[in-house]
Amino acid sequence: MRENKQRIPGAIIGHAQDLDAATGCTVILSPEGAVCGVDQRGGAPGTRETDLLRPMHLVENVHAVLLSGGSAFGLSAADGVMRWLEERKYGFNVGVANVPIVPAASLFDLAIGKPDVRPDALMGYAACEAAQGEWGEKGGNVGAGTGATVGHLLGDAGCMKGGLGTSVIEVTPGIFVGAVFAVNCFGDVIDPSTGKTIAGTRKMPEGHFVDTLETLTQMPASFDAAVTNTVIGIVATNATLSKVAANKVAQMAHNGLARTIIPTHTMFDGDTIFALATGLEKMVDVNIIGTFAAEATARAVVRAVSEATSLCGVTARRDMA
Repeated sequence: MRENKQRIPGAIIGHAQDLDAATGCTVILSPEGAVCGVDQRGGAPGTRETDLLRPMHLVENVHAVLLSGGSAFGLSAADGVMRWLEERKYGFNVGVANVPIVPAASLFDLAIGKPDVRPDALMGYAACEAAQGEWGEKGGNVGAGTGATVGHLLGDAGCMKGGLGTSVIEVTPGIFVGAVFAVNCFGDVIDPSTGKTIAGTRKMPEGHFVDTLETLTQMPASFDAAVTNTVIGIVATNATLSKVAANKVAQMAHNGLARTIIPTHTMFDGDTIFALATGLEKMVDVNIIGTFAAEATARAVVRAVSEATSLCGVTARRDMA
């Protein structure tokens, strides 16, 4: 196994963002079609076209997957992705037209930047125009991670900047597994190699990290928190997977969130992971792809907060003393 910062054959990545408004979107394009699955575990999701990814449903292939800021408003960016694909005659042939299949998930970034500016069809189209094969060139405040924040246990005052992270692993010669994640979690981000918090809730004005588990024991039995969080991501491979296997890979990839985010899958998060298989290479055991999908997920989460920069008064890890 070795790190590969280049590409997932058959899947290209594009970003568009508005730094002043602190929002953006990220698209993975596979115009010729790719098998896709999804696993949604957070309690506050914002999603589109996820039901058709279930194995018992008709459509086998998708043509793109979108990650977006802007909460539910941002799901409209998928309209621009569909337009871009339709102009190039990609989509599910229904006889009278080709209908591009574009599942999507959004995260809440309205509390940072300009809440009345959200990703829309124009931004979704722009992300497609910017798409390229290189997965690891950009991270942090780009695409869907532009307005992401983490560590909201004590409210917005002690939170930190989240972001977008990627990782590509060459599992065996010619077989790749990659991940792209926008990290906007309620909990803290942990580096699994050290077990230490690298971004999360800070006690203000001192600025040091709180012990999240200890703090939770001191919280009332029921407490209110704004539904302002979500980790959304895509794991992808150039191996061949069935639709059932793709859904299993999406499920296994959540183990990467469990390694890096404490707590995860809360009622305040909309954690959603898509799994994409371009099928350009041979069938590979689902256990292998799922295991490395979890590893790529964990690496992408760590990179998301490590590569982020401070924005709109929210401090990033790299700017901490």
